[in-house]
Amino acid sequence: MEDNNAVTKERTLKDKFVDFAYETVSVFVTAVVIIMLAFTFIVRFVGVVGESMEPTLHTGDWAVIPQTEFYTPKYGDVVVISQPNSFHENIIKRVIAVEGQTVDIDFMTGKVFIDGGEVLEPYLGSETTNYYDMEFPVTIPEGYVFVMGDNRQKSIDSRSTTIGLIRTDYILGAAKWAITDNGRVDLEL
Repeated sequence: MEDNNAVTKERTLKDKFVDFAYETVSVFVTAVVIIMLAFTFIVRFVGVVGESMEPTLHTGDWAVIPQTEFYTPKYGDVVVISQPNSFHENIIKRVIAVEGQTVDIDFMTGKVFIDGGEVLEPYLGSETTNYYDMEFPVTIPEGYVFVMGDNRQKSIDSRSTTIGLIRTDYILGAAKWAITDNGRVDLEL
């Protein structure tokens, strides 16, 4: 009779261990699935690399892009772009002009003009004096935007045909805020 109780007790311990292991694995798998769904459908984090968006964003910052809304680009948005380029990576830039608008840049004074009016850019790290190979003025065609980095001396952007105009269907979304060494920073103008 004692042998029977010992076998039953041993099976009970094994069953308890199997149950515990199963519950632990199922909780872990469920958590991973929920996190993946959240990062796919609710919010996306994109790491910042490079100097092109300084002083707004720095290398190591994380741009946070809500995925819960249909996005239409507008002036001032900080966007993440997946359009193929010679760098073979996503880029983060600021929308300067949208379809139908005309961009002109006076590279001597560093001033940017949209539809003939000077744009006030309090977020700039440096003036727009670097000229690349884009011809100005340029009118933005339907389905495209013109983007530039906030650090105009260190940014390859729509001023260069290396990046060029950005098709709106390659914009992953607008970063509403960023996580930086100094905490959360709002990116909306």
